[in-house]
Amino acid sequence: MLTASTTGTVAGGVADGPPAIEVSDLEKRYGEFKAVDGVTFSVPEGETFGFLGPNGAGKSTTIKMLCTLVEPSHGQARVAGFDVVRQRAQVRRNIGLVFQDPTLDEYLTAEENLRFHAELYGVPRDSVRSRLQAVMEMVGLWERRRSLVRTFSGGMKRRLEIGRGLLHSPRVLFLDEPTVGLDPQTRSSIWGYINELKRRERITIFLTTHYMDEAEYCDRIAIMNTGQIVVLDTPEALKASVGKDRVQILTADDTAAMAALRAVFDLDSGVHEGQVTFSVPSGEQFVPRLFAELGVPIRSVSVARPSLDDVFMAYTGSTIRDAEASASERMKTSPAGRIRR
Repeated sequence: MLTASTTGTVAGGVADGPPAIEVSDLEKRYGEFKAVDGVTFSVPEGETFGFLGPNGAGKSTTIKMLCTLVEPSHGQARVAGFDVVRQRAQVRRNIGLVFQDPTLDEYLTAEENLRFHAELYGVPRDSVRSRLQAVMEMVGLWERRRSLVRTFSGGMKRRLEIGRGLLHSPRVLFLDEPTVGLDPQTRSSIWGYINELKRRERITIFLTTHYMDEAEYCDRIAIMNTGQIVVLDTPEALKASVGKDRVQILTADDTAAMAALRAVFDLDSGVHEGQVTFSVPSGEQFVPRLFAELGVPIRSVSVARPSLDDVFMAYTGSTIRDAEASASERMKTSPAGRIRR
């Protein structure tokens, strides 16, 4: 498994200093089911840190424990220097949280939603207006401050939630699937705002995502599956660790093709997303040999350079889409899944 220094300077120019988040052997159990199974990691101040994994991997449950919304079954965690169990009030004062599901009051204006949040978090009244204007300008909504939230698009609502999470100047901002359900163009726009706020606010960002392209924005990524951290490093180091191209072929007989790959080329393969999939160095150079020597008719072939999806498959044995399907079945039979439904 790849590892990376959990404190000190990391990608993105993060300065040395006390970690913004420290987690040791953290677990959450629902009866015999472990939603989070002994995760350990540390996030330096100023880093954008991501959990990448399928739905049901334990990402949101981990965030809920770090934000004091769910109590851990075992282990320890500190956020902004405070214990998430013994110092819940201090943790909450130092974090911002954007939930996966919308939590805005759609019958209030954008400004009213933020003022209500300011009251809850005790933002000094003499600084509310200036702070409100600063965050709304940052997310491009100052001109719409008096509009009812129900008139906003999905992307505008998400930007407003991010602005709300920043209103009380938190040290750590948690983003749980920040662009889920948004179209690619809006997702890209949201990330423009997130990167800008990081530049201006000097804030630590912890996000969860199952989008591969979104994880590329992180300084470091922890790939999570079935409640555990499988591997943790920078996106570049993770992709470099795979070192092979992914080849996918469509055939009339997948079983015969996989047997031939093993017998002729000594290659392990599997069926992922409906195609026989395997990894080789220099995939484009291997393709002519594949057609000449496989002995099974090939209808189509594709070659892709290592991506985070390949990293996920290399360390878990499945693509993230296949893992989501498995996680969905796992959640249906678990106490946690019944609670969520």
